[in-house]
Amino acid sequence: MLSQIGVIGMAVMGKNLALNLADHGLKVSIYNRTTSVSQEVIDENPQMGLVLTDSIEQFVRSLSVPRKMLLMVQAGEPVDKVIESLIPYLQPGDIVMDGGNSYYKDTIRRYNQLKLLNINFMGIGISGGEEGARFGPAIMPSGDKETYLEVEPILTAIAAKAYGEACSFYIGQDGSGHYVKMVHNGIEYGDMELIAEAYNLLKQVGGKNHVELQAIFEEYNKGELDSYLIEITAEILKKIDVETGLPLVDVILDVARQKGTGKWTAQESMDLNVDTSVLTAAVFSRFISEIKAMRIRASVLYEEVKPESTVADFDIIESVRRAMYVSKLIAYAQGFALLAAAAKENKWNLDFAAIAKGWRGGCIIRAAFLNKIAQAYQDNLDLEHLLMAPEFVTILKNYQADLRKVVILAIEKGIPVSAYANALSYFDAFTASRLPANLIQAQRDFFGAHTFERVDKEGTFHEQW
Repeated sequence: MLSQIGVIGMAVMGKNLALNLADHGLKVSIYNRTTSVSQEVIDENPQMGLVLTDSIEQFVRSLSVPRKMLLMVQAGEPVDKVIESLIPYLQPGDIVMDGGNSYYKDTIRRYNQLKLLNINFMGIGISGGEEGARFGPAIMPSGDKETYLEVEPILTAIAAKAYGEACSFYIGQDGSGHYVKMVHNGIEYGDMELIAEAYNLLKQVGGKNHVELQAIFEEYNKGELDSYLIEITAEILKKIDVETGLPLVDVILDVARQKGTGKWTAQESMDLNVDTSVLTAAVFSRFISEIKAMRIRASVLYEEVKPESTVADFDIIESVRRAMYVSKLIAYAQGFALLAAAAKENKWNLDFAAIAKGWRGGCIIRAAFLNKIAQAYQDNLDLEHLLMAPEFVTILKNYQADLRKVVILAIEKGIPVSAYANALSYFDAFTASRLPANLIQAQRDFFGAHTFERVDKEGTFHEQW
């Protein structure tokens, strides 16, 4: 019997997705450039009935028509090379799906390339890491709707389930699935930075010890902040290093690495003129974390100018909770604003409510308040910005004072909070009926004759300064 689907690439994600597919009754062919890696997967999981193939030709011939292939290889040139090796053995109607973290413009190029050969190509954003891939990720598929409908039963089966729905919804045309995954990762960067800054504030200014911090985040996760990232933060804070007896988090070097999707989000926001300052601040925070040796030297050089850290004279636990919640809302709002701009630019018909629902389970940024985001878009199909939704307006009005208090406290104590500071600055700019941009435009006209508009009449003007 021929396989119903094949997976190329047996690294962590590919292997676990293949096992997930087999769990759901599918006959799955697997291929890896190094055959011994595929053999290991089969040896470790003999009950799964995976079909070993040792060449691209054998892999393709092992699949039923129309052939369905999921590529789980490193983004970039490796994807192009695999596609190139597949083409001689494919026939019109076959479906090639890229489930890696590909750049969306590459996905559009590949979609158009294969379209000329009457081969269907789909860009599929997949989030959830190793556990998600194995037991149910969030899936963001894009391509032709007719092609999606052919693979929909498979994607729905293996996806995470939340609130009775599969976390797999059709995103839209060509590269939109990978774009949505990219923005998901950008939000993830912002979310992680907000949590890290909260942890640092509670520790450095709140004076909370390791046990107290763990209990605080565990309690946070029971309320409005209920989310995967808050949950794992509480779990991380439980772990004791067996070698030193110290909390493991305290012996981890304070350098955060990245794979680039957060940077892509920042670059896209620049290209589309969308303020994603909270998400971008998180990328910059990782950059500055990397200059550890220089930071150590600077900490000595400027030691005497740093303010003394004293315990806050207000309920810092509750204020940080509120500040984190409202900042997370702003981060997600910035992400959805970028999606809206991209949809307009690329002529994609994105369903923002469905995207929010698709992120409620399986993925890294899954959080309870995604229900509220989905509801906001369902209540108003023409919602221009999440921060204009009535429920979020109420939350921001009630919580912005705590965000302001936390940022002021951090500045007074010399604690870096770039994500919170950017969230507050964004809120203040977003809610300002008049900004000092008039002076900037006047300066541009002065030195470059770039013209300006007036508040009292139509048209563009230039002044002989």
